[in-house]
Parts: sequence; structure tokens; C-alpha cells
Amino acid sequence: MKKLSIFTGILLLLLASCKSVPDPGVFDQENLLAWCIVPFDAGKRTPQQRVLMLKELGIKALAYDYRSEHIPSFPEEIELLKRQNIRLQAVWLWVDPRMEELPDKEGRIVLDMLKDSNSRTEIWLGMPDNAFEGLTDDQSLDLAVRAIGKIWSQVKDLGCTLALYNHGGWYGEPANLVKMAEAVDPEQIKIVYNFHHGHQQLEDFGENLELMLPYLSTINLNGMRVEGPKILTLGEGEHELDMMRKIQDSEFTGTIGILGHTEGEDILKVLERNLQGLEKLKEELGGS
Repeated sequence: MKKLSIFTGILLLLLASCKSVPDPGVFDQENLLAWCIVPFDAGKRTPQQRVLMLKELGIKALAYDYRSEHIPSFPEEIELLKRQNIRLQAVWLWVDPRMEELPDKEGRIVLDMLKDSNSRTEIWLGMPDNAFEGLTDDQSLDLAVRAIGKIWSQVKDLGCTLALYNHGGWYGEPANLVKMAEAVDPEQIKIVYNFHHGHQQLEDFGENLELMLPYLSTINLNGMRVEGPKILTLGEGEHELDMMRKIQDSEFTGTIGILGHTEGEDILKVLERNLQGLEKLKEELGGS
């Protein structure tokens, strides 16, 4: 009996120590990715410099956006990310649904690079706001679904996933994003929601979050004021804390994006500001 009681005591201590370790929160460092840090960097970092910057900041995932001049060095960046154990969480792809051949030449090159490097990532699909101007909802849905279907057939052949990116206009409305996902492949198509493209949806964020929740893969944060500016450091707005609280209280289990989307600034400083702002907001969330 004495041996049993000692064993039981040790077991209880182990269980107690396990319970004392909190589950990682959705806004914790391990769950963060960097977004919009390639073409917006005034420092014009090379792939190696960018990867080392992420390593130093402790950010372990990157959503890759690009301009034409960045495409030739993309394979190098993929390899460098792998060496530093930083996930290529997503790659941005911009298509105009009015075009017959999708994606365009640059988009096809990027997809080929993912294939050649055996990179199974998520494609963030954005479309221009004006592509749906003058169309009815049904016409817009038909146009978008045709384009998404073409991209999805290519993306899944690569072993990648596809997420619809709320850039703006008809395509960026949460209800429309859900309709498109359901029309193409409700079991596979995801949604990426950006705070900075949702200023006009502030009052309805709670309802929109619930609507998108089954499809959401990533939420990109931003400081939020009704009057703008569009891009604002985390913690300097009036609404992001409440929006983050709704996310925290929801069943969202995806990744959280930290934005570097500014003009004429060193992207390191932008990321550092947002990470500092996030820490302050997390303190407020923890105290609520």
C-alpha cells in the first residue's frame, strides 16, 4: 500500500504540473506568420536577409507576396526558409477572372516553382475590385466560381490548398467568400480575412466571423479605426482589441498574420512595432 501511495502521489504531481501549463493561445508567437513583407520593404532585403530577419524576430512562418522583380529569387527563398525551419505558410496569387487563361504568365511561373521545389503550401487567391463592377450577384458568382475552379484544379495537383483572400469589392465581402467556397469545394476551399480590408465591415465583424469560421485558415491583424488610415500599427486603433477578443472567444484555430504593409519603411521596424502592439493587446485580453 505504501508503494502504491507513493506512485499515486508522483502521478498526481505530474498531472498537476501538466495542468499548470496553459494551452498555446491563438495569438501566441508560435502561431504567427509574417505577411506583406517582400515588396513593401524599403530596405529591399535579399531572400537571405529576409529569412534571417524572421529568424531573429522569432517568426516561424511566412506568407509570401511578390512583384515581378522578386520572382527569379523565389526558389532561393524557398530553400533558405527550409534551412531555417521557417514554414512557407502561403503564397499570394493575383488573378483577373475576366481573363480566359488563368493564372497569367507570372502566376504560372510561381506555381511551377512550387512544383519544382515540392512545396505544399496554401495559395491566397485575390481578385481586383473592378472585375465585378456592373454585374449582378449571380453574374459575379458565376464569374468568380469559374476562375476559382480553374485555379483550384491546378493548385490541388500540386498538393497545395487554396484560400480566398478578401482584398475588397464584391469578392471581398464575407458572405460572398462563403458562397464561392461552397460553390467550388466546401470541404477544401478556405478563406483568409484581413482586418485592413474590412473597415467597412467593422460593425458586423462578429456575425461575419461566425459565418466564415468553418472556412477560415488565417486572419491578418491591423490597427482599426473607422476613419482609417487603412494600415495602422496594432494597438493604435479603437476596434482591434474587441475584434481580437471575438476571435479568442471563437473556435478559430488557424494562423494569425502580422502585417508589414507600409510604404517607405524598413520592414523590420514595422514588424517590431506590430509585435510590440500585439503583446500589449494580449495583456489586455488576458486581463479581461
